[in-house]
Amino acid sequence: MVDAVAELIGSQPILALFLAVGVGYAVGQLSVFGFSLGIGAVLFVGLAIGAFAPEAQIAGPIGLIGLVMFLYGIGTLYGRQFFEGLSGPGRRYNLLAFVAVVAGLLVALGLGHVFHIDDAHVLGIFAGSMTSTPTLQAALDVFANKEPSIGYSVAYPFGVIGPILCFYFLTRAVKPAFPPPAARFHMAEITIERLPVGGATLGEVKKVLPAGVQVSIVRQRHQNRLPEDDIVLEPGDGLLIAATTKSSVAETEEILGRLDPNRLAKDRSDLSYQRLFVSRANLTGVPLAELTMPAGYPMHILHLRRYDADIVPRPEATLEIGDRIGVLVPPDHIADARAFFGDNLKSTAEFSYISLGFGMVLGVLLGEVPIPLPGIGTVSLGIGGGPLIVALILGKLRRTGPISWVMPLPANIVLRNFGLTLFLATVGINSGQAFATTVAQTGPTMLLVGAVVILTTVLIVLLAGRYLMRIPFDDLLGVASGATGNPAILVYASRMAPTDRTDIGYAMIFPSATIVKVIAVQVVGMIMMAG
Repeated sequence: MVDAVAELIGSQPILALFLAVGVGYAVGQLSVFGFSLGIGAVLFVGLAIGAFAPEAQIAGPIGLIGLVMFLYGIGTLYGRQFFEGLSGPGRRYNLLAFVAVVAGLLVALGLGHVFHIDDAHVLGIFAGSMTSTPTLQAALDVFANKEPSIGYSVAYPFGVIGPILCFYFLTRAVKPAFPPPAARFHMAEITIERLPVGGATLGEVKKVLPAGVQVSIVRQRHQNRLPEDDIVLEPGDGLLIAATTKSSVAETEEILGRLDPNRLAKDRSDLSYQRLFVSRANLTGVPLAELTMPAGYPMHILHLRRYDADIVPRPEATLEIGDRIGVLVPPDHIADARAFFGDNLKSTAEFSYISLGFGMVLGVLLGEVPIPLPGIGTVSLGIGGGPLIVALILGKLRRTGPISWVMPLPANIVLRNFGLTLFLATVGINSGQAFATTVAQTGPTMLLVGAVVILTTVLIVLLAGRYLMRIPFDDLLGVASGATGNPAILVYASRMAPTDRTDIGYAMIFPSATIVKVIAVQVVGMIMMAG
C-alpha cells in the first residue's frame, strides 16, 4: 500500500506539488507555544514528500516563476518606503542592517571552515538562517545543484524562532511603553465667529490654518457648498474640516470660532455623502489636485480609506485601486459619481497583467546583465535580484503614462504568497531525498551553525541599535525584522511594539538586505568555485 502511494505521487509531480501546498499550509497553521511555521511549513512538507517519493521531481521553471511572482509583489508594495529609507535615519538603519548581514555571512563561512561543512551547504545555511528564498536561489544558481537547499532547510526553523526569542527577551528587559495609536483622520464642524481679516475669502483663510487641515464643506445662508477658494466668508458661516491631528482641530477652532457639531452633516439636501470604491485604473497614481473631475456637477473627495487606514485627502495624495473614498455630490448625481469612480468591489482583487508582464520581463532581463568584478569574474543579479530591483523602482514610480505598476493589496498578497508557495514546494520536493541522507550525517552541526549565524545578525542589530545608535524601540524591531526577512518575525515584532513604525522599518530594510544577501552569496560562491 505504501509503495503504491509512493509510486502514485512519484508519477504525478503536479499532484505532489499541490499536496505539498495544501498539507504545508495546514501544518503551518499549527501553533506550539505561540510559534508556527506559517508558509515555511510548505518547504518541510515538500521535503517529506521528496524523501517519501524520490521520483516526484518538479521539472521546468515552476519554482522560478513562483519566486519572480513573490519578488515582484514585494518590490511594488515596498518601493516607495525603500527609496525613502535611503535618506534621513533610513541610511543609518540600512548601514546597521548591512553590517549585521555581512557579519552573519562571515560567521557562516568561519564555522563552515571549522566544522568542514560543504561550501554549498554553508551558503544554504546562511540563506536558511535568514529565511531568504532569493538568497537560496542565488546559491542554487552558483553551484548548479540542489545542495544549498539542504543547508537552507536545516537552518530555516531557527531562522524564524531565533529572532522571535531575541525580541521577547529584549522586550522583557527594556519594558518599552507605547502611547495608544493616534487616529490620523479627525473631522469637526466649526461656526465662524472671527476672521483673520474682514471679508476674507476661503482661499485666504486656508493660508492661516494649521498644516494638514482641509476644508471640505462651507455652509452659507442655510446651504452646504463645496469649498471654492473665492467664496467670501462671514461670521456665522460654517465649515466642515478634516485634519490629521486633534491639536490641528483645536488650533482651527481658536483661529475661527467654535465647534458646532452636526450643523452641516444633518443637512444633505444640497450635498450627499457617499462612500465609493475606486476601481477605474485611469484614476490611480494621479495627485488629487490634478485629477480631472467630471463636468456638469460639483463633487469633492472628503475622506479616503486605504484598507485599514483613514487618510486626509491632501492635494498631493493619489488614489489606488481598491481605495474607499467618501465624496460629497448632489443627490441627483450619485449614479454619475459611482460611474466615474467605478465603485466595483471586485477591483480589490484585480490588477493589470500588462504591467505585471512587462515588469517581470524587465526584472528577468536586469538579472541577466553581467557585472564584472576585478579579480573575481562576472556576476549577475539573477532571478533573485533583478526582478526585485525593477519592482522596487516601479513601486516608487507607481504609474508611467497609462500603465499603473502597483496592484491592490489583496491581489498583491495573493500573488506573492502563491508565488512563494510554489517556490518552497518545488525546492522541498526536489531536495527531499538528499536532505534526508545529509541530515542524518551532519544535521546537528548545520543546525548549530545556522543558529549562531542568525543570532549574530539579530543581536548586532538589537544591541548596537539600542545602546550605541539609540534607535527607538519600535523602529529597532522593524529594522531587525527587515534584516532577517521572514514575515512571521515582523508579525511578532508588531505585537511587541504595536505601532506602525515596525512595518515602516521592515519596508525600508528588507529589500536592501535581500539585495545584499543575493550579491554577497553570488560573489562568495564564485570565489568558492574558483578555489
